[in-house]
Amino acid sequence: MTEQLVKTTSEDGIYTLLLARPDKRNAISDRLLAALEAALVATPEGTRAIILAGEGKHFCAGLDLSEHQHRDAFGTMLHSQSWHRIFARIQNGGIPVIAAMQGAVIGGGLELATAAHIRVAEPSTIYQLPEGRHGIYVGGGASVRVAKIVGAGRMCEMMLTGRILDADEGQRLGLSHYLVGAGETLAKAQELARRVAENAPMANWAMVTAIARIDNMASDDGFFVESLTAAVVQTNPEIAARIGEFLQRKGQGARQ
Repeated sequence: MTEQLVKTTSEDGIYTLLLARPDKRNAISDRLLAALEAALVATPEGTRAIILAGEGKHFCAGLDLSEHQHRDAFGTMLHSQSWHRIFARIQNGGIPVIAAMQGAVIGGGLELATAAHIRVAEPSTIYQLPEGRHGIYVGGGASVRVAKIVGAGRMCEMMLTGRILDADEGQRLGLSHYLVGAGETLAKAQELARRVAENAPMANWAMVTAIARIDNMASDDGFFVESLTAAVVQTNPEIAARIGEFLQRKGQGARQ
């Protein structure tokens, strides 16, 4: 029987992806990466939010180093670009993704988590970029995503020293958006997913595809793209209906 490395469930428009390699702290092997991509491609029609979680005590301990020993330079570059492609699908796929984190969020695991739009952590969560200590360099997008969150200087220090950040430090730096009690990350992620799923899909699409791109633009270009995005979203029939319902409720409240 083939091992299922990413387990999926779908209910009420919420699609949950569970990294299922707990004996390896959900380290990302080539097979797990391929399974994650396949699960993303197979996202059910009508999905309004995605939850990304890890089975067992850890979210993800990063790159499976046992598979990295014998790659040449070209193979390593292609491998890195495959991570970029798959993680970009998480960030720019048009559906909000919520990461439920616990235990190790290390190296490639942190790169994976920072591709999500909302991150929930519990007290056991630790963050680390140990690549420098292993004599390698990040390849899953940390130079962009992690550096944007914590700053390039802090990321450089984390890689140089291998320093481990605890859950409180990660929350303070923005590596998590919510810090909850032990064992509560998945429940909080589900609560947030239900809330996000209440939004109009097109509005969610705009938020998760436009904001990060605008952040990479010059200010004038960003303002222009913001206006275009607003024009597309706010003239959608569903959005117009929602605004009309809100104004009607507001008017009824004012008359009472």
